[in-house]
Amino acid sequence: MNSSPADIAAAPPEHGGGGNGLLWVLVAVAVVFAFLRPRAPMDWLRLVDWQTVGALAGLLAITQGVEKSGMLQAAAQRLLARTHNQRSLALLLVASAAFLSALVTNDVSLFLLVPLTRVLATQAHLPLARLVVLEALAVNAGSALTPIGNPQNLYLWHRSGESFFAFMGMMGPTVAVILFWLFVATWLLVPRTPIALKPETGAAPVQPRLLWLAGALFVGFVVALDRHWLLAGLGVVFGVFLATYPRVLRGIDWALLAIIALMFVDLRQLAELPTIAALLGHWPIAEGWRAYLAAIVVSQFISNVPAAILLGGYVHDLPALAAGVSVGGFGCVLGSLANLIALRLAKVPHGLREFHRISVPFLIVCAASAVLLRLG
Repeated sequence: MNSSPADIAAAPPEHGGGGNGLLWVLVAVAVVFAFLRPRAPMDWLRLVDWQTVGALAGLLAITQGVEKSGMLQAAAQRLLARTHNQRSLALLLVASAAFLSALVTNDVSLFLLVPLTRVLATQAHLPLARLVVLEALAVNAGSALTPIGNPQNLYLWHRSGESFFAFMGMMGPTVAVILFWLFVATWLLVPRTPIALKPETGAAPVQPRLLWLAGALFVGFVVALDRHWLLAGLGVVFGVFLATYPRVLRGIDWALLAIIALMFVDLRQLAELPTIAALLGHWPIAEGWRAYLAAIVVSQFISNVPAAILLGGYVHDLPALAAGVSVGGFGCVLGSLANLIALRLAKVPHGLREFHRISVPFLIVCAASAVLLRLG
């Protein structure tokens, strides 16, 4: 039985991206830490970066509003009418993801593009998992260029004392190498196959009022985040949707928020282990290619934002550290929160398998290529 685009817009979400297996793994790790390193309840709460979790909650609600408005279905139809093969579409999506992430951060770029990509795959026969993985790689690559592209860059920019454009100049060579391999990967992984549309069973009704409301809430919420008015911004977003379109809130992926919160709990406790501090203090990772490789390796285990903060006390070569945590966002899905967000938004089965099938070789190639910039 085929579903119409209207049905797809209104259907409840199927939160895939590997299911909730990762959630239960994180719960188990938290339980182990609770026995090994007991803490007061408030100390557990302080481990979570509530700014990040709250920002994601607001963006998830607004994204659901945009999806339920039917706008993505209409935009997908227009895009498919103008794009004739899968490779051209993939290159367009990847380039858009990289460009947007440098301006509006990697997470926001995913909230804009992954839902659109998912809707494209409901209207045409497309390799959805592969496209979303490439978009995740693209936002990690593009966001590395600017100080505001991702949280680790913002932290390192403030530490460096460089101007906005000087920081971009520092990151430019590494980003150029990554983007080169990203477009090569896209060219090789997505064939130049003509796009085959699925049978059209009806047009999705666009709800302009909901679309404009979601757009206004998005602008207002971004301003609230910039002014550090998180609670007020969340109150407005959730209050308005609850009063006008309560079905929007039912579509939020609450498990994703739990995963992000538990990642902070587990990874920060891992970084606090005396063994980790002793190893980092013993290894010669202060500068050069050793600092770069250390940032990549540590990012694979505790994600690149905590890695930047943790290694900041041991690495004096900020360009090498910045390049390392940027490249370290590839490889393991834990390398960057953006990877998890992309897979959860995509709602595809076996998403983790496809991600690592592409991302691990991509990490090896990028790490080996970019390390040449650190030698000498």
